[in-house]
Amino acid sequence: MEKAVEGGGPHSHIRKKVMVAIDENECSYHALMWVLHNLKESTGDSPLVIFTAQPSPYRNNIFPVSLGTARLYCPVSAAPEFIKNVEERNKKASLALLEKAKTICASKGVNAETISEVGDAKQAICDAVQKLNITLLVLGDRGIGRIRRGFSRECDQPLRS
Repeated sequence: MEKAVEGGGPHSHIRKKVMVAIDENECSYHALMWVLHNLKESTGDSPLVIFTAQPSPYRNNIFPVSLGTARLYCPVSAAPEFIKNVEERNKKASLALLEKAKTICASKGVNAETISEVGDAKQAICDAVQKLNITLLVLGDRGIGRIRRGFSRECDQPLRS
């Protein structure tokens, strides 16, 4: 957490470095709007960090194949041209998403910095929080509720500072 102390003790104030992780989901838009309405003053001079993760096209897909009574799992890799096309499409979509978010921030008078990383969203967000010394991370709620979220594999390792 960045602390700025002027004159010591009771006159100190804390500047938050806030990051909003977004994707194409409507919940991300609501999270961004919530930050712009509720945390505009608390960010101080720090720009709002808007982050998005691009999915990695370098995943091997495993398909179960039945051979008689035995099962065989065959990893299948995509052709290099296909991977390049997917990367380009993901990059264009991410840049358009970040540009739209930055425009929304500018219309509300908030300075925003945009970042996009390739990889698993959960890991990319955690890495960005540590790398950028983020003090507050805001994520959209997918509307699945606390109980279902508790059983979700995507939430098996909560983000801790």
